[in-house]
Amino acid sequence: MVVGLAVATLVATATPASATEYSSALKIRGVQYNAPGRDDNRCVGGNTAQEYLTITNFSKTATVNLKGYLVKDAVGNSFKFTADHYLQPGDYVRLRGGNGNDSDGNNVVYRDNCNFIWNNTGDSIYLYKPSGAGADSHSYNPARDDADGNGYVTFH
Repeated sequence: MVVGLAVATLVATATPASATEYSSALKIRGVQYNAPGRDDNRCVGGNTAQEYLTITNFSKTATVNLKGYLVKDAVGNSFKFTADHYLQPGDYVRLRGGNGNDSDGNNVVYRDNCNFIWNNTGDSIYLYKPSGAGADSHSYNPARDDADGNGYVTFH
């Protein structure tokens, strides 16, 4: 009986308490929450483009269009994908701050906003489907989740 209890406890703790699992092909792969260098949110010469969220299509067969998906942080800062951006099975996109040219080929979409969205001290990230249903969410705390201190946290 104790062995069964230990196994149940191990299974229950295998998924971090900071994650919510949804049945969605799209998952938040990781976040570069702290852009390298000193934070500078100027649109020209700043480094907000170095802060990014990586979203991956984990489906083995389905292509997913990001149009209509919504990304939010804990206080409600948000970005909605308003244009078609297709992720093939296994493909990813980096949602970057700042301004730039969105590109399927370069796996990048820019928020067209030079303010930082992800807090360096920790935050929560929510990904919503166009229907409004949750696709994925994670919280991070650098002291707990960024052992090498490089400003990047991996979730999946």
